[in-house]
Amino acid sequence: MVGLKEELLKSIWHAFTALDLDRSGKVLSHNLCTVLNVPHDPVALEEHFRDDDEGPVSNQGYMPYLNKFILEKVQGNFDKVEFNRMCWTLCAKKNLSKSPLLISDEDAFKVWVIFNFLSEDKYPLIIVPEEIEYLLKKITEAMGAGWQQEQFDHYKIALNTSREGLSAWELIDLIGSGQFSKGMDRQTVSMAINEVFNELILDVLKQGYMLKKGHKRKNWMERWFVLKPNIISYYVSEDLKDKKGDIILDGNCCVEALPDKDGKKCLFLIKCLDKTFEISASDKKKKQEWIQAIQTTVSLLRAGSPPPHKEARQKRKELRQKLLAEQEELERQMKELQAANENKQKELETVRKQLEAAAARAAEEEKKRLQTQVELQDRFSLELEREKMVRQKMEEQVAQKSSELEQYLQRVRELEEMYKQLQEALEDEKQARQDEETVRKLQARLLEEETAKRAELEKWHLQQQQTIQMTEAEKQELENQRMMKEQALQVAMQQLKQLELERKEALEQYEEVKKKLETAANNTKSWKDKVAHHEGLIRLIEPGSKNPHLITNWGPAAFTEAELEERQRSWKGKKATSE
Repeated sequence: MVGLKEELLKSIWHAFTALDLDRSGKVLSHNLCTVLNVPHDPVALEEHFRDDDEGPVSNQGYMPYLNKFILEKVQGNFDKVEFNRMCWTLCAKKNLSKSPLLISDEDAFKVWVIFNFLSEDKYPLIIVPEEIEYLLKKITEAMGAGWQQEQFDHYKIALNTSREGLSAWELIDLIGSGQFSKGMDRQTVSMAINEVFNELILDVLKQGYMLKKGHKRKNWMERWFVLKPNIISYYVSEDLKDKKGDIILDGNCCVEALPDKDGKKCLFLIKCLDKTFEISASDKKKKQEWIQAIQTTVSLLRAGSPPPHKEARQKRKELRQKLLAEQEELERQMKELQAANENKQKELETVRKQLEAAAARAAEEEKKRLQTQVELQDRFSLELEREKMVRQKMEEQVAQKSSELEQYLQRVRELEEMYKQLQEALEDEKQARQDEETVRKLQARLLEEETAKRAELEKWHLQQQQTIQMTEAEKQELENQRMMKEQALQVAMQQLKQLELERKEALEQYEEVKKKLETAANNTKSWKDKVAHHEGLIRLIEPGSKNPHLITNWGPAAFTEAELEERQRSWKGKKATSE
């Protein structure tokens, strides 16, 4: 209701500014109550206008009465065109230009109503250049002519230099002068103004002739259809005098294309909650345009959005307000910068004066400084001589310390070299011990294999003795077996000899490793003596025992060499006896 009240106030403003309300306020109020379908209260009107000394737009004037007794009671069930025409009648005679115009009084009325729709929400009412451009473009498009942007830019520049916008009467003079409709006749301009009026004021989104199928007789009749944001009205003709019905639109409505039938083409169907309407367009293009327009209208109803032209007007207004706010902010910043610049200028002037005073003081201080400098120069000369002597002594001490440091570094390098050689000797000793351990493991493995072979030979010997005690009948067979075992025994003896040779080679390798170990130990001992001579910086790792160790399959040093030889002779004797 706030938006409706603002729209009504614009038209009323034209009316009460054109009248002498001290004499005609009662007539205007009565007419407003009549066209707005508001109950008239003559007692309140007489009471209000009894004392009107402070003017019609003051708190004691006409506006309080208008708001309280008329506008607050408006419900929206009135004819907007009739209301605007009443206000136009009251103000047009006084304000309309007397010069001849290319548009009729009816077209001028429609331009005046469009002005109230597009004007800014501040008084006195004006229409800004952006809205003038929007309106002229709409009229030019409706006439089917091309828009002259360059011509309007020149007009806009001339307008901006003198004022912010145009009043309603200046807008009527501009359109009526034909400045932006050259080459068009009066009828074309009138039709274009009427088309824009229907769209912006009457909310006519689309209109035109189509065939409609009746609900009772099922016959097809031509009707003039008018699409608005929430209703489709259809009339006998385009003069809108004989209305035949309405199609109420809401978010539940839908429109569907139908195939051709019963000799009718370009059919589509409008489905509502209570009724369904079959309509035939004149051609496929009109059919698609109507379907698209109705679908768009239903989508806006579902979303709760206003008609496209009202939404576009609101967006343009918000954009202008945003640009205005940015411009005001920019002006404020410019003023702040200007004030800051002036302050800086004042500060710089103050600093300049301070610098001049400081320069005078500095000149006086410079004289004093020169006098003091001569006195200090003599004193510094004496101190410089003393400093040279002290520096010479320090250089001699530094030279002596450098020599001592060089000797110390030489000694450290010698110790590092000895340490490296000692590391190499320790590595040799470590490698020798690893070789010794490898030989020991090899000797133990050979002894284990020798013991296994001997046990096998003893087992074969016992089997031969058992074979001799057998009967003569088995002797020949046993003899054959004995020969085979003898051959196997010879092979085993050869393997045993081979193992003995390998054992001897392992002993020889062990002796070589032992010699290397002794050599490494001697080297270590000699380096130990050298290191001990140099203040004992390193403690050597002591080598192991130098006594030889014997390794058998029973472990290191389990038998002496004599015991091993005795066992070998006993085994060979047993072998000879068995043969």
